[in-house]
Amino acid sequence: MSGAATGKAPALNRPLAVLVAGAFFLENLDGTIIQTAVPAIGRDFGLRAVDVNAAITAYLLAVAIGVPLGGWLADRLGVRPVFLSAIALFTLASIGCAFSTGIVALCVLRAIQGVAGALMVPVGRLAVLRATRTRDLITAIAYLTWPGLLAPVIAPAIGGLLTDTVGWPWVFLINGPLGVALLIAGLRLVPRSDVRERRGFDVVGFALLGTGLVALLLTLEGLGDPASGRTGLVVLGAVAVLALVAAVGWMRRVEHPLLSFRSLGIPTFRASNLGGGVYRLVVSALPFLYTLLFQVGFGWSAALAGVVVVAVFVGNLAIKPFTTPIIRRFGFRTTIIGSSVAGAALSAAFVLVGPSTPIPLLVAALLVAGAFRSIGFTAYNSIQFGDVPPELTSGANTLAATVQQIAIGFGIAVAALAVRAMLALASVVAPGEQDLGYRWAFGVVAVALLIPVIETALLPRHVGAAVAAR
Repeated sequence: MSGAATGKAPALNRPLAVLVAGAFFLENLDGTIIQTAVPAIGRDFGLRAVDVNAAITAYLLAVAIGVPLGGWLADRLGVRPVFLSAIALFTLASIGCAFSTGIVALCVLRAIQGVAGALMVPVGRLAVLRATRTRDLITAIAYLTWPGLLAPVIAPAIGGLLTDTVGWPWVFLINGPLGVALLIAGLRLVPRSDVRERRGFDVVGFALLGTGLVALLLTLEGLGDPASGRTGLVVLGAVAVLALVAAVGWMRRVEHPLLSFRSLGIPTFRASNLGGGVYRLVVSALPFLYTLLFQVGFGWSAALAGVVVVAVFVGNLAIKPFTTPIIRRFGFRTTIIGSSVAGAALSAAFVLVGPSTPIPLLVAALLVAGAFRSIGFTAYNSIQFGDVPPELTSGANTLAATVQQIAIGFGIAVAALAVRAMLALASVVAPGEQDLGYRWAFGVVAVALLIPVIETALLPRHVGAAVAAR
């Protein structure tokens, strides 16, 4: 049992907490900073901007696949070597991304970054928790939470500024000095530990899940590419379905599965990760769509687009102090339905905007959209573990983290598919309107955002009342 669990750990190790917070910041920054550089990368690679989405999805998907691996490696090899190795791998992969000359190489290196990021986040958290006594846990978690909130706020502006001034490779090269600094600090601050747990790893489940997700991603990418052969897509789609079905079947039978599905029998947990997964998929893709609309559709600079998109994340942060009172006042069911419907309405509104729409009006819409995004995320995150018994908490936590990352990763891929489809339709209906296909894609997103409403509406009216009352 860890020191934190026994209450005998030393007082909060603030330098260690700051170090791990820095690693969290780096991982979260890299997940979003690339979005404003997408059009520039597309131009250099000879691709449409929307086709660069694969590099974003590859990163997010690798994070999802790597989450279950991180905890096992930390238990098997120790926190210190895994955490420091993850920082080094992340830094090297970042530098490699900067020198990529094609989308395939960039996607492979982004996937390596994602795996390294997946190891940094849970393993770094474990290092802090094991070195923290129980009464300091709230302070420790606060250190680890704020970087994840702050990074997306500044990432679009930084990415746009770097792209317009020194070029898109610096979106990745900036990780070089940051990674080296974290690695040097880590060598001094991360404590050595003899804690080891010799438990097996579900290699079969890991391989089946990874194969299924990669095949599904390639299928979605192929659906938007006119050059893709129909036979190849059918084969890829079949591989995706068979691998994912086999993964679920395997993990339901083995004693120590990669992911445990037992908690899906709990209605609130199921709603938070199925309907909630769709919500996260759609909402997480919207900043990508905003960037494409502003830069490619409206012809804005990367810096201007990045600064305007920051409004989404400012709204996200600004509403945070009020999310809990809102949930307590209206309840989880009403809050989730309201945030989903409001988000759908705001997305539909972007079908009507154009290059002449005043920027202050766009900023205001993004601020409100960010606020409702935050309310929905908070409601889903708060309710999902409310009814989970202690014996299922560990497995439920791993499953939820994996599902959330998969949803976010595939959100970009699905949004890109919607853009490709709407661009093709717009080229037939109104060939001269460059921004029309990008605007219509928001209509597709608005409809998709109503899907979680159906599942949530089936929940009891006062679901989660005990959680909201705390």
